Amino acid sequence: MAVETTIKFESLESVGFPDKPLHLAVGMFDGVHIGHQAVIETAVQSAHASNGVAAVLTFWPHPSRLFNPDDPVRMIMSPEMKVDMLASHNIGYVIQQPFDEGFASIEAEGLVAHLKACLPNLTSIHVGSNWRFGKKRIGDIPLLVELGKQAGVHVISVERVSYDGDPISSTRIREHLSSGEMERANALLGDIYMSIGTVVDGKRMGTDLGFPTLNLPWSPELKPPFGVYCVEVERKVGGSPVKARGVANYGVRPTVGESEDPVLEVYLLDFCPFTTGQLLKVRWHKHLRAEQKFDGLDALKSQIALDVSEAEEYWKC
Repeated sequence: MAVETTIKFESLESVGFPDKPLHLAVGMFDGVHIGHQAVIETAVQSAHASNGVAAVLTFWPHPSRLFNPDDPVRMIMSPEMKVDMLASHNIGYVIQQPFDEGFASIEAEGLVAHLKACLPNLTSIHVGSNWRFGKKRIGDIPLLVELGKQAGVHVISVERVSYDGDPISSTRIREHLSSGEMERANALLGDIYMSIGTVVDGKRMGTDLGFPTLNLPWSPELKPPFGVYCVEVERKVGGSPVKARGVANYGVRPTVGESEDPVLEVYLLDFCPFTTGQLLKVRWHKHLRAEQKFDGLDALKSQIALDVSEAEEYWKC
């Protein structure tokens, strides 16, 4: 069950929780995949059992931005999308701690004490079994358990979840997304990969070709391959979801004049209940083909018709 409103704090020093036992899931949680969900669920269950509060401590930017700035890890989700996804897993409070030099310099032996000082009601810490912490990442689960005992904090370590014989990880998901393997990525996410964007006015080129589109500028850190996808679009109106299925092109539109930044153009297969200025969620189900440059508008129009036909067949399944 999703919570109605998730409260986000910008650092450990800025939090304000109810005076109840606090059960804290800790991790980067990029993608909020099935493995992450297993960790988060233990915090939620502990909170329910103790009439307490479940919260997530996560970080931004990724530590690689600090330690390897020339080649940082590209994030699956923006901070805003992560909060939205955490809310869908019944997390009402998220602490997004800046991962800066100050936080990175905390010695492993001092981390739990630091958390307890910032979060006096901290009752339990929930992490994945491979979680590392502290300066130079020397902290491991046995050390965390020992530090927890000293501070009166219970530590829950959750074993990694596997899929197709290998542990689920954000790294695996990034690899699938980077190669356009949306169905594989979605299987590991336990949900459908999603982007969020606001509809803007376009040049009406799609309308002129007979395929009017919703135009949503979107440029995440980790970009899926430019190309054509089967998608589902959603906007929540008055608490009820309004959804429509379609086919989308994500890229720089080389046939009609290459754009500087990528744009997601969505053609809905039935009626269009959306309009300019609305904030939409787009769920990416399947990659159909790569973006390409055609000889002219007639060739482009013919290919779009084929893409629409293929998408219609996909949605019939």
